Amino acid sequence: MKKLSIVIPVYNEKDTIKKIIKQVEEVNISLEKEIIIVDDCSTDGTKEILAQLDKPNCRIFFQSKNQGKGAAVIRGFKEGAGDIFIIQDADLELNPNEYSKLLKPILAGQADVVFGSRFIGGGPRRVMPWLHVVTNKFLTWLSNLFTGLNLTDMETCYKMFRREVIDSIKDKLKSKRFGIEPELTARVAHGGWRIFEVGISYNGRSYQEGKKINWKDGIAAIWSIIKFNLFDR
Repeated sequence: MKKLSIVIPVYNEKDTIKKIIKQVEEVNISLEKEIIIVDDCSTDGTKEILAQLDKPNCRIFFQSKNQGKGAAVIRGFKEGAGDIFIIQDADLELNPNEYSKLLKPILAGQADVVFGSRFIGGGPRRVMPWLHVVTNKFLTWLSNLFTGLNLTDMETCYKMFRREVIDSIKDKLKSKRFGIEPELTARVAHGGWRIFEVGISYNGRSYQEGKKINWKDGIAAIWSIIKFNLFDR
């Protein structure tokens, strides 16, 4: 395994996009890094910032219309050339320096998929609103009920996959928005892949700071859990 593809879905992140690219570039790992940025038709100036970037290690794609995080992630999976893939949000909530934690079980030949859990320790964690935590834990519980897994954080952004896993699911993925998280979980669970979980740090931002997911996405996640575990496997 020689290359890690870092898929960064972006929508209206003009204040953080350069910072997250710099953080990813500076990560010290044994693999070559391929940064794949998919802009989901940003309207705040992010698109223009990306269009002016001159970075040979970044491959940048622009969606023709706004479709959602899931659509951007799927595009990144299809464009990537790595032996291993990871999803990285552009909002600075998660620390790219922790890639090595997720890589370890894969490089050791123990895991095919690794989830980075915000709830089992591993580093500093910003205290989240009570309702946010309860919602995350409920969705994880419901997902586990259908998949038979015992994850602690199904909704985490940090999901890392071996190339073989991506190749087996990328043409099946359908979720356009935040339903991509329960769909990915269902796909890998029912695919019989070896799944590990490691603790990561978390610096969650508030809605005032730009957080985009809302209660409607929580309702949609419930439907996605049911749909991709029972009706679309």
